[in-house]
Order: sequence, then C-alpha cells, then structure tokens
Amino acid sequence: MEITLTELAAEKLSGRIAGKDGFIKLKYDIDGCGCVVSGVAALWLVDELDEDDREIKTNTGSIYVEKSKEVFLDENLTIDFSEKANCYQLKSPNQYLNPRMSFIDKTK
Repeated sequence: MEITLTELAAEKLSGRIAGKDGFIKLKYDIDGCGCVVSGVAALWLVDELDEDDREIKTNTGSIYVEKSKEVFLDENLTIDFSEKANCYQLKSPNQYLNPRMSFIDKTK
C-alpha cells in the first residue's frame, strides 16, 4: 500500500498535531455503520498502536493502517485537503473513498 499526502494536507495535519505525541492512523471506522463493508475512513491521532496496525511510510512520515481493514482500501491512496469543505479527502486514482474525511484526536 502506498499513501501520499498533498502539500496542503501535510501542512494542515502538521498544524493539528503540533506539540502532541501520538501516532496517526488511517482508521476504517465501522462503529455505528451497521456492517463491516459500510465503514468510513478517518484520520485518528492515537496514544498507542494496536497489534493489528501496520506502518505505511508516506512522503511526510508514517501513517498506520489496520491490516485487517486494508481490504477496504485501494493500493494507491492520496490524502488531500479541501479548503472549500474544510476537511481532508481520501482518494485513489479510481475513486474518492471519503471526500469529507474527519481528523479525530483520540489522545488523552
């Protein structure tokens, strides 16, 4: 899997995590979605990694992805930021996986 952040997304993400310790996860969140195939991708800042997390080296640092959820993601991903919508976007060459992706700080 390859993940690339656009310059704007990297700048916005850096501002969100400035001064905080933790790991950035590309989380395929299924809570409240009803079924595993109806999940929503989001960026999480977490204190600790789970046993199932796999490190993906990006052009700006590491992002962690749950191995068991990789099947729901494309092989080549881009994380962008939309100024107009004021949110992150997860896309691949074939599709938008989440055009309004959230950033959630789960650290304590």
